[in-house]
Amino acid sequence: MVFIYHLQEHPRYSAATQVLLAAWEGGSHRGVASVISLAEVLVKPLRDGNAGAAEDYRRLLTTFPNLRLLEVNQSIAEAAAQLRAAYGLPMPDMIQAATAVAAGATGFVTNDPAFRRVEGLEVLILDDVIQPRR
Repeated sequence: MVFIYHLQEHPRYSAATQVLLAAWEGGSHRGVASVISLAEVLVKPLRDGNAGAAEDYRRLLTTFPNLRLLEVNQSIAEAAAQLRAAYGLPMPDMIQAATAVAAGATGFVTNDPAFRRVEGLEVLILDDVIQPRR
């Protein structure tokens, strides 16, 4: 969701996502995501028939400095199944969580507070760090 907020220039969240991506780009932090993220960000431009935007999004996610997209392997798939069984969250979300844990991520950025229930993840909720609405 962080990538979607950024790419679609969400009025509430794009400033926060810009800070995160700048940290990755500058090398002070590294990011990791499941290749599922690529599928998620491609939906809107493909639905809109915007092949150019789809290619831009694909290039951004696959070449962004200090961001690794990890394939879903058997270990991640089994961990995602265990997480889904334990927490009941949607499988794509649990694939993201299992990918983060497998990669040794020290933080997990989302805007879904349900992720706080997942053990082994230090979750940062975007709504908790942005300026309140006025």
